[in-house]
Amino acid sequence: MNKPEKGNLLIAEPSIIGDISFNRAVILLADHNDLGSVGFILNKPLDYNLKDLIEGTESEFPVYNGGPVEQDNLYFIHKSPELIPNSIEISNGIFWGGDFKIVLNLINEAKISTEDIRFFLGYSGWEEQQLDSELKSNAWLVSENIYSKDIISKSCITFWREKMLELGGDYSIWSNAPENPSYN
Repeated sequence: MNKPEKGNLLIAEPSIIGDISFNRAVILLADHNDLGSVGFILNKPLDYNLKDLIEGTESEFPVYNGGPVEQDNLYFIHKSPELIPNSIEISNGIFWGGDFKIVLNLINEAKISTEDIRFFLGYSGWEEQQLDSELKSNAWLVSENIYSKDIISKSCITFWREKMLELGGDYSIWSNAPENPSYN
C-alpha cells in the first residue's frame, strides 16, 4: 500500500534514525486530503497521566506524545461516539475529538476505560504535498489499520517492532536493533 488514506497507519522506516519525534513511530492518520494530513503517534507514551495535566480528575489514564505540533494541547481518539458528542469518525469505528467535559465526566464516573480512549499531547501534521514527498523519499510505510477500533488497546511501546516483524524480510532485522545504533 503506497497511497495514504484517512484511517491508515504510517510506519516509520528504519532510516528515520535521529529524528526525535518520528524514530520508530507508528501513526494513525486521522485525516488526509489535498490540504494536508493529521495523525497521532500511537506508541510513544509520556511520563504523564491525565491527572497531571487536567484539574478535576484523578485519572491515571496515560498520555502519549501525539507528535511535534501543538504539544501544549491535549487531543484524544476513542471508540465511543454514542457517549461523546461532536466526535469525528476517522474510520472503522474509531473517532477523534468530541465534548471534553463529557469525556471527563465519563472517566470520573468509570463509564469509559483506557480500552476506549487514548490521550495525546500534540499531533503529527503535514502541509499540502509534504507527506507525499516524505513517502517518495521512503521515510514511511503505509499500512492498513487491520485492528480497526481495537487499535487503541493494541498499540503499545513495542508496536513498531511488531510491525517490522510482520513486514518480514530486511525489516525483521531492524526489529531487534537498538533504538540508538550507538548502543550497539
